[in-house]
Amino acid sequence: MSFLDRGKGADATPLPIWYSGNLALADRRAIAVIGTRDVSEIGRKRASKFARELVEQEIVVVSGLAAGVDAMALQSAIQNGGQVIAVIGTPIDKAYPAQNAPLQEEIYRNHLLVSQFAIGERTFPSSFPARNRTMAALTDASVIIEASETSGTLHQASECVRLGRWLGISKSVAENPRLEWPSKFRSYEKCIILEDTGEFVDRVYRGL
Repeated sequence: MSFLDRGKGADATPLPIWYSGNLALADRRAIAVIGTRDVSEIGRKRASKFARELVEQEIVVVSGLAAGVDAMALQSAIQNGGQVIAVIGTPIDKAYPAQNAPLQEEIYRNHLLVSQFAIGERTFPSSFPARNRTMAALTDASVIIEASETSGTLHQASECVRLGRWLGISKSVAENPRLEWPSKFRSYEKCIILEDTGEFVDRVYRGL
């Protein structure tokens, strides 16, 4: 067990966490790449490309180890020589979904695996918003690659607003006329419509 405190934003309360791996990664520049489990092929490619471009900027890629966008972003970052943090909604000795167990093992051995749930603690679908709060607190920004109106990803977007973190929304998502949720965040002063990774990183880290 340890405590993580990014010391920024509206809520600097230390977070009790359980972890395996290199805790020093939590002190590096870090951006979360998040989105739907039922990701489209275009969304998969965008997640992979964005994660690779973050690695090129020496930024730690953070995600939740769910199927879809999360796993794609983490795999791309690792494959391109980057460092990652996975924040999970189960204790660190459990993998969900089960097919991500090899990726989870790679992360806890060579990167950083984080959970706010103690080994043996029961978790439920309602536990995942708490996971999203932890992920938002650990990172300087969160970027939504693809998400529906009912996606749990939107919990993390709300946490970014609450904590004063930067929030990125993929341009294709923000301009999708079938989606209403992006309009709820566009007025947030730290919301950026993601078009170019370099420009996004410059906005997030200008003056830091």
